[in-house]
This record gives sequence, C-alpha cells and structure tokens, in this order.
Amino acid sequence: MSKKQPRRFTPEQKADAVEMVRRLGSVPQVAKELGLVQSVLYKWVQQAGLDPKEGPQGPLTAAERQELQRLQREVAMLRMERDFLKKAAAFFAKDGDRPSR
Repeated sequence: MSKKQPRRFTPEQKADAVEMVRRLGSVPQVAKELGLVQSVLYKWVQQAGLDPKEGPQGPLTAAERQELQRLQREVAMLRMERDFLKKAAAFFAKDGDRPSR
C-alpha cells in the first residue's frame, strides 16, 4: 500500500481558511467544507494568533500584539522618567532662586 502524500497549502490558502473560521466561528464546519482535518485548521487558527478585537487595520497577530505591549511598557517608562526630570528641574530651579548668603 502506497503512502498518501500530504497536501501542501500556500500561506494565502491558510489565511483564507482562517478568515472563514473567523467569519463563521466554527472550525469543524469550515474543515468539513474545505476537506481538511480539524486539528490542522485549529493549528492554523492558533498560528495566526488573531485577536478578536479588531483595530482600524484589522486583527492583530500574536507578534504584533507582543510588540504593542513592549512599546506600551516603554512609553510608560519614558513618561515616568520625563515626569521625574520635570520635578527635579523644578526643584533645582526653585532652589537656585534663593539668595545666597
């Protein structure tokens, strides 16, 4: 008995299947329609890492979401540093206004 060759799918085909799952909300239904094994389709959906919350450009991938979180942490740190420097500058400016004796 000869072994059946695994089917190969392009990234576009995988993206289309994931989009169908996103629209229909049912992996088993889409897998049946496309003649796929459900576990393969679940894997594609997981790899796509789509966030159900969509922004203006569409859903975020896992990598985009991770980068967004990193940038948000960096912005928060920069704001704290800026606020600290403002307070330090104000303190030293006020201290410099006093007449020296």
